[in-house]
Amino acid sequence: MSKPAVPSATAGVAVIGTPSDPPDEEPRKLDDVLLAMDVVDTLRHRAQMVSRELDEEGREKELVQRLREIYAAQGIEVPERILRDGVKALAEQRFVYKPPRDGFGVRLAKAYVSRSRWLPAAWMGLGAILAAVLVWQFAWAGPRAAEWKRLPGEIAQLSAQAEQLAIDPDVDQRIADIASMGSRAVVEGDRRSARSQLKALREINETLSAVYDLRIVSRQGEDTGFYRVPNDNPSGRNYYLVVEAIAPDGDVLRLPVFNEETQKTDEVTKWAQRVSKTTFDRVAEDKAPDQIIQNDILGHKPRGVLQPDFVDPVPGGAITKW
Repeated sequence: MSKPAVPSATAGVAVIGTPSDPPDEEPRKLDDVLLAMDVVDTLRHRAQMVSRELDEEGREKELVQRLREIYAAQGIEVPERILRDGVKALAEQRFVYKPPRDGFGVRLAKAYVSRSRWLPAAWMGLGAILAAVLVWQFAWAGPRAAEWKRLPGEIAQLSAQAEQLAIDPDVDQRIADIASMGSRAVVEGDRRSARSQLKALREINETLSAVYDLRIVSRQGEDTGFYRVPNDNPSGRNYYLVVEAIAPDGDVLRLPVFNEETQKTDEVTKWAQRVSKTTFDRVAEDKAPDQIIQNDILGHKPRGVLQPDFVDPVPGGAITKW
């Protein structure tokens, strides 16, 4: 047994919950408190004796006497009032640690104590979230906002360029209508419509700027012309000549062509232009003798117009797949 002045390791928190002394008694000395704590510790180590003695009334004297004998056997003299105070403290659970009730503060304290386990993972998670936010901001939100900010100016610039290129008043009106729809979409916050009108203005500018000859294809292994039976007219035939746009420098241009069968616009370097049967037959007769078309120019596209000027009248329409 340790000296009375040094409490046992199982004594718990010493003075929490200790009732104050009555006014007529002298304040307890620290040594007295420590001795009382040691008595409680001794009683706890002899739980069987305590439970037997305290469960019977009038046996407090016997319990105090036994405690006196225990300390005397160790050469320690403990005043009787200390022994009685220790017995009373044990009964009152005066030196027993009572954990605080579970609550936000307790949970916060436990989280702080265990921070070495969860803090690294929390920092990693926070870093991942921050990285995702930065990627979203710089790779998507930022460019998207910048693009939206530029839209009004781009619409105005493209419409002005197109109007300067166009030589047909009808084309001027078409350009103005597209620009108006684009500006209204910007005001209304309709991004999809605004981008669609911007794309239409770009295509008009490219088409107006383009200069090319519409040449009939007559290369070996490639189709020159064919006909289709329309779904809505089984007794009729639509005649097509395969053509490509050749720029003044000889380059083959890629152009947007509206497919009358799919009702979609495709970017192509070669398409089938619908022509009259007369034009179709003329080209077939030209190619028949030597498989070479002497008059292979179907039309010419000058700057400032949207459609080529055809050598022979054509009914219009084209397809991009056959």
